Amino acid sequence: MSPIKSLISLCATLLVTSAAAEEVGRVGVDWVGNDIIVEAIDDPDVQGVTCHIAYFERSLIDRLSNGNWFEDPSNASIDCRQTGPIVIGDIDRSDDGETVFREGRSIVFKSLRLTRILDEDNQVLIYLSHANELSQGSAKMSISTIPLYDTQAVQN
Repeated sequence: MSPIKSLISLCATLLVTSAAAEEVGRVGVDWVGNDIIVEAIDDPDVQGVTCHIAYFERSLIDRLSNGNWFEDPSNASIDCRQTGPIVIGDIDRSDDGETVFREGRSIVFKSLRLTRILDEDNQVLIYLSHANELSQGSAKMSISTIPLYDTQAVQN
C-alpha cells in the first residue's frame, strides 16, 4: 500500500469506526498499471452478511501523466450476500441509515462509503455504495439488497 493510501486509510479510520475491508482481487486494466480492486467487507453489526466492492485505483504513472495526484475516481460497484445465519445487532434503524465502511478517495475532499439501511416494512437490508464529496455531491452509486425472511419457507 502506498504511503498516501496508508495516510488516507488512517485518517478515515480515525473519523469513522467502520468495518475492515480485505482485498480479495486485483485486475489490471491497462499498461500503465491502473487496477480494479475487489474488497470483501463483513458488516460488523449484522452477522452473516458480506459485501464485495469493486473500485478503480490509479497508478503512479497515471497520476504523473494526468495530474490530480491525490484523487481516485468515485465509481464503485457493490454486491452483498448472506454468508451465514443473519443476526442483526444494535444498528441504526433511521431512514438515513448508518455508515458501515468508509475509504478515502482523495486526501480530504472525497470518500467512498458503504451505507446500510434497514427497510423494516419489507424485511430487507439495503447496502448503498456512494461517493461523499465535500465540495459537491456525487450521483455515482450502486445498491445491493438482502431479504431478511427465509426464502426456503416462501418457496414451499
